[in-house]
Amino acid sequence: MVYGKRVAGYEVLPVEQSRLKAFQQYSPIEWVTETGQAVEVSVHRCSLFVAQNLERVFPDWVLPITTCRVIVVLQQSRYPLAETAPHIERGKDRLRERFISFGSDAARHLRERGFLTDLIDPRTGYPLLSRPGEIAHDDTAAVKALLGFSVIHNSCSVLEHPSWGSAVYPSILISSASSRAIMPVLKRVALQHGWIVPQSKTQLQLSVLGV
Repeated sequence: MVYGKRVAGYEVLPVEQSRLKAFQQYSPIEWVTETGQAVEVSVHRCSLFVAQNLERVFPDWVLPITTCRVIVVLQQSRYPLAETAPHIERGKDRLRERFISFGSDAARHLRERGFLTDLIDPRTGYPLLSRPGEIAHDDTAAVKALLGFSVIHNSCSVLEHPSWGSAVYPSILISSASSRAIMPVLKRVALQHGWIVPQSKTQLQLSVLGV
């Protein structure tokens, strides 16, 4: 979500059409934050835009595109983000701060293990830990391409989540780590931030175990 502007070049091309049904099989890691808001996180191969423009977003990265992964972080907002009001903007700021805290810790753990990793500032579209490139990344467009969510176009492009409607705040990390390396880090950092597995998920896990 690049506030107040749209970045050209994010059209979904025919080669990506198969991804538009991805939300039907969407199976993210789910947590609930300390304030009771839901978070969904999933890991994907890079979108076509990132594959074609990685060096323009991260000019100092040397990375085979086959090893690139996009970490999608979706936070449930208390308010529909298709609307505009001072309290909604304050809510966006809080969600941004929460993502930056979570994303910075996740990126630090992965970088310590030797993986190129950075988080995109949802407000500007530029990386926070690397030298910015000549173009910004559009988180909303990336989620649309990867998950097939609809987008509402007004002063700021807003995602339409299948369950939350427009009350969803998207954020992105990009890493050279594999999904197998990324998942344990995300779970560890979520625990450190006090995020918990939803009660329904916990009950399902116990039922599978026969408890």
